[in-house]
Amino acid sequence: MKNTFKNIDEYILLFPIEVQEKLLELRQAIHSQVPDLEEYIGYQMPAFRYKGKPLVYFAGYKKHIGFYPGAEGISNFETDFKERKYTYSKGAVQFPISSDLPLDLVNKIIRFKVEEIEQKKS
Repeated sequence: MKNTFKNIDEYILLFPIEVQEKLLELRQAIHSQVPDLEEYIGYQMPAFRYKGKPLVYFAGYKKHIGFYPGAEGISNFETDFKERKYTYSKGAVQFPISSDLPLDLVNKIIRFKVEEIEQKKS
């Protein structure tokens, strides 16, 4: 995608409704864990900052949602990804559009990332 988005709403509106629903659900889940997040567009993807530090990114695709919690956010949850048969790399995991979002896992990753940022501040 070569578009430049001003905000997450603009980004989400580019997708078919079934992808939009998943993206909105993921966005809501992230906000429900950490109420005072700053939203922005980073690397042409929806992104969130916690206390000025990047927390997570996500992106919509035709067949999956890409979730980008960074290398530590991936390495600490590899067992979960393997158990649930998710495709993942050193910085991203793919959640299939055809399945429910693993909100329990997303919440665990968000808590881990918040803790990681808190530790670096102290």
